[in-house]
Amino acid sequence: MTDQATKLRYPYIFYGKKVKRFPLVSGLRGEPCLLDLSSESSLFDGVDPRDQRRYQSIIDDQMSGSCSWGLASYMEDRRKLLSSCPQMRREGRFFHLGLDIIVPAGTVLHAPLDSVVEIQGYEEGEGNYGGFVLLRHSSDRFQTFYSLYGHLALASLPPRGEALKAGEAFARVGDFNENGNWFHHTHLQILTEKGLERDFISRGYCSAKDLPVIDSLCPSPLMLFTV
Repeated sequence: MTDQATKLRYPYIFYGKKVKRFPLVSGLRGEPCLLDLSSESSLFDGVDPRDQRRYQSIIDDQMSGSCSWGLASYMEDRRKLLSSCPQMRREGRFFHLGLDIIVPAGTVLHAPLDSVVEIQGYEEGEGNYGGFVLLRHSSDRFQTFYSLYGHLALASLPPRGEALKAGEAFARVGDFNENGNWFHHTHLQILTEKGLERDFISRGYCSAKDLPVIDSLCPSPLMLFTV
């Protein structure tokens, strides 16, 4: 067995006390608003799926007076929301591979673990990531894995190769004109080395045929996200 094979894999690394997580967003208070973006949701009935400014207004109204931040689920079936995206329809990719952390544009993101900026860039086009960052997490305690953050402000992206200490600020949430025209949030996705090799950095959604193996490619990000 190789050294890497004997190390703990994500998310089991967090069951010990030697790997410390830091909050991705500092200062979150109270319970989150849990948004249902699934095909069964009536939240956006009668709204053009690409009218994200209207979506933002609906989300703000839902959160007003009760929540200052929100979450939308990993593995949610979002075919209604993605109905206007031809590449998603063509490939049947409707299952959400990230956790959407709903916070205002300009919110600062912090490295949840010691990291290196593996890739950063700008994915142009309606419904894409806009500004994005891929952080690599490596340690003698666990197998290397990656965390992906989408819908970021372009001017805030860190340089490729930059080393980040856990808790260090590295980017900001973007606005409509630079985040792929999405409501204000960041998409947090985990990729294993196998997931990166299979180009899941460019896929925030998977198809039904991927579901039996998705845990080996893009496991749940819930264990990485803490408040």
